[in-house]
Amino acid sequence: MEKFETITGVAAPMPLVNIDTDMIIPKIFLKSIQRTGFGVNLFDEMRYNRDGTEIADFVLNKPQYREAEILVAGDNFGCGSSREHAPWAIKDFGIKCVISTSFADIFFNNCFKNGILPIVLPQEQVDVLMKDAEKGQNARMTVDLAAQTVTTSDGEAIPFEVDAFKKHCLLNGLDDIGLSLEKVASIDSFEEKAAQARPWV
Repeated sequence: MEKFETITGVAAPMPLVNIDTDMIIPKIFLKSIQRTGFGVNLFDEMRYNRDGTEIADFVLNKPQYREAEILVAGDNFGCGSSREHAPWAIKDFGIKCVISTSFADIFFNNCFKNGILPIVLPQEQVDVLMKDAEKGQNARMTVDLAAQTVTTSDGEAIPFEVDAFKKHCLLNGLDDIGLSLEKVASIDSFEEKAAQARPWV
C-alpha cells in the first residue's frame, strides 16, 4: 500500500449528505475483486447520463476538479452496504483524503485499509473547508498526516484527530498483509518451533 504522508492538491466540494456506497460505486460494476479500474465509474449515476455522456454540472466533471485529490463531503458519508469497492473506486479516481462530519463505520475503516485518509471534523470546520474548496483549481489544500492538520488555501490550519495505530499504518503504507509481514520473523520462528514439537502435523 502506498504511504500517506502529506498531500497538497485540489479539493472538490460535495455537500450532499448520506452519500451511500451504491452512489459511490453502483452494484452493477461490482464484477471484479481487483482494486483497480473502478475510478471511471465513481459516482456513476451522478456523473453520467444514460447514454454515457458526462453530466456537465457534476463537480468531478468540471475542469477545475478533474484532478481532485481531496473530497470535502456532507454528513454520514459512505453509509449503506459494506462494499470495499467504494474506497477502491475513490482511490482509483485519485482521491486520497475525504473530509466530513461523520462516516459510516465500515466505510471509515475500509478507507484506512486502502490508503485513504478519512478525516472527521465539526460542522463549522467542514463549512470552512467546503467554502475553500468552492474556490476551484487555484485553492489548493494541504493535508499533513504527521502533523494532523488540514491547511486551507489561505493558510488556516485546522487540526484533526486520528487513531494512533491507523495513523502508523497509513504513514508506513501498511495494509493487513503488510502488518502481517512486519511479523514474518516471529511467524517463521513459531512455525519452526511448532514443526519440531509436532513433526506429525
